[in-house]
Amino acid sequence: MAQPVYALGLGCERGCEPLELLKLATKVLTDAGIAASDLTGIYSIDQRRHEPAMIAVSEKLALPLVCYSAAVLEKQTPRLLNPSKAVFALVGCHGVAEAAALSAAGPRGSLVAGKTKSAHATAALAITKR
Repeated sequence: MAQPVYALGLGCERGCEPLELLKLATKVLTDAGIAASDLTGIYSIDQRRHEPAMIAVSEKLALPLVCYSAAVLEKQTPRLLNPSKAVFALVGCHGVAEAAALSAAGPRGSLVAGKTKSAHATAALAITKR
C-alpha cells in the first residue's frame, strides 16, 4: 500500500452545511482521481477548527483535521494560484484552501488542483514532495 502523499485543503463560511463541504471535497478528489486513502489529512485555518462541516468531513473520510493560523497560511501567498483580497479582509490570509494544502505539503509540495468553490466552501489539493 502506497504512503499517502496528498493534502486536502478546505475552507468554508461559518455555518456551512456539512453535506456541502463533503460534496465539494469528494468532487475535488474524484476529479483528480485521488482516493481518501491517498490523503495525509484535511487542512484548514484554525478559525474553522470547531466548525461542524470541517469535523464532519474529517470524520467521514477518517482523516485528521489539522488547522493552521492565518499567519502560517499567509506565508503561502506567493505560491497561491487564486489569492484573494476579500479572504484576507475576512480572515487575515490571502487564501485558505490552497494555502492550507500547500502548508501541509511542505516547501517542495505543489498544487494538483487549485481552489474549487461551492456556494459556501472552497477546496484545493496539493501533493507532497519531501
